[in-house]
Amino acid sequence: MEVEKETQWQCNSAESPLSVTDEAAGKISELLTENNAPDAGLRVFVQGGGCSGFQYGLMIEESNGDVDTDQIFASNGVKVFVDPISVRYLAGAEVDFVDKMSGGGFTVKNPKAKTTCGCGQSFGV
Repeated sequence: MEVEKETQWQCNSAESPLSVTDEAAGKISELLTENNAPDAGLRVFVQGGGCSGFQYGLMIEESNGDVDTDQIFASNGVKVFVDPISVRYLAGAEVDFVDKMSGGGFTVKNPKAKTTCGCGQSFGV
């Protein structure tokens, strides 16, 4: 029964626009378990702002998203949602989790970014 459920959301596009690393997938799974939301996923988006023009956004998506417009797919066992505008900027990107002595956090490695700011949360194309 679980396999059918996974297949249901696994992919509504021919190609996954971005990937999730093992480290990020592990941390996302932990967060979903802590929030008692095992069926939720990760929404990755781009919005205007930041010092370089655009900034990344990551949030837990507990709904089914917009099945008509969102690209919904699985990467490393994590359900990922990307809206149609953001997918243009995120194609080929990778969501990672970095744990440093000064703290940890999610990062987006984006080959489409021509410029980035020092904090890594803002980019320009």
